[in-house]
Amino acid sequence: MNPQSTYTVDEAQKKLENYCAYQERCHKEVRAKLEEMKMIPEAIDKIMVHLIQQNYLNEERFAKAFVRGKFRIKKWGKNRLIRELKFRDISKYAIDVALKDIKDEDYFETLDELTQKRIAQVTEKNPYKKKKKVADYLLYRGWESHLVYQKLNEYL
Repeated sequence: MNPQSTYTVDEAQKKLENYCAYQERCHKEVRAKLEEMKMIPEAIDKIMVHLIQQNYLNEERFAKAFVRGKFRIKKWGKNRLIRELKFRDISKYAIDVALKDIKDEDYFETLDELTQKRIAQVTEKNPYKKKKKVADYLLYRGWESHLVYQKLNEYL
């Protein structure tokens, strides 16, 4: 951050508008940024309200963008997505709306590709150990255990 130690409400508001316009942010991130800028609680509340009213900050939009990105790029399962969104204090409603954006066919297809790819990568000879290693990998990524074991029984 730049050396300036204090900001007026207007300066901070402008800075946060740019911060939010650059990429989707969650309320928790923006609040932390304002606290880092040493803004007083009243100013933080005033700026947060402004950002929400001006649609710079939108929890549902953030959740949808987050889910889309992490599912498509990092191939996270729903459990991991939910955990990460809860960590960011996103409401259950916004999480549910965002998860509905993932089509079932895409979800199962991604799990299938990920499972096959991981099976090919694991060099373990013992079939039980191999199954466990692949399962651990998929579970860590947040895929539901019943789906993971169903896939593994299909392939191993």
